[in-house]
Amino acid sequence: MTIFSKIITGETPCHKVAEDERFLAFLDISPLKKGHTLVIPKVEEPYIFNLDDEWYTSLHLFAKKVAKAVEKAVPCIRIGVAVIGLEVPHTHIHLVPIEAVSDMNFGKPKMQPSQEELAETASIIRACF
Repeated sequence: MTIFSKIITGETPCHKVAEDERFLAFLDISPLKKGHTLVIPKVEEPYIFNLDDEWYTSLHLFAKKVAKAVEKAVPCIRIGVAVIGLEVPHTHIHLVPIEAVSDMNFGKPKMQPSQEELAETASIIRACF
């Protein structure tokens, strides 16, 4: 069971941004930028391209709705999108508010926001749906 599966079941807490019956979006606890959100399916599939077409398409449509809310909530030029797939063996899409291409550099030091800051950011994003 991955950390993301534990988040889905509620065993591990998260700062939830959006949820429906098949997908969940929550803040990355070590973000590249404020508002960095992870979007996951509620099925434990390690590799995004192993999702069937309907799940793959629906995941991206859900991520689009989340990205629009993040864009309203967090000042940025746009929302960067990345699927790397090596950090946690559970399909996930990174949505990162960006000002420059360098904002998507996953090799740079991550932010360490407090739980209170994450809770406030999640609340602001949820209000933008």
